Amino acid sequence: MGITSPRRQTFLAKEGEIKKSWHIVDATGIPLGRLAVEVANVLMGKHLPTYTPHVDTGDHVIITNAGKVGMTGRKAEHRLKMRYTRYPGGLKTETYGQVRDRKPALLIEDAVRRMMPKNRLSRVMLKKLHIVEGATHEFASNNPAKLEVPLP
Repeated sequence: MGITSPRRQTFLAKEGEIKKSWHIVDATGIPLGRLAVEVANVLMGKHLPTYTPHVDTGDHVIITNAGKVGMTGRKAEHRLKMRYTRYPGGLKTETYGQVRDRKPALLIEDAVRRMMPKNRLSRVMLKKLHIVEGATHEFASNNPAKLEVPLP
């Protein structure tokens, strides 16, 4: 026959076994897409060896200085964020630069949401995203660890 080895079992995390930690990112000068990818991976838990697709294994993320997030090229002038008011002729458009000036948290949250899985679990994961427009935040008691976003 041959030598038998013990069966390998796929690890599946259970909801009670997961310990959530906190991370903090300073968005100053970081391109929006790179920031959104890193934050989405941490929110989903893909940075951990205990990642399980059907369980919320991710951590909390705090993004500070949201108004200083960067965009490469001329995206701030040419990319458009559109929404519809549900009235005839109610299509509202504004550039990413205008959204960043008016409400930067909306811009970052939208970018992160689009990089999450399209299911009910992603809505639970997005509640762990905390976006602050300034440098100070009220989550210091959670001792957040600095999250590094690699730049090109």
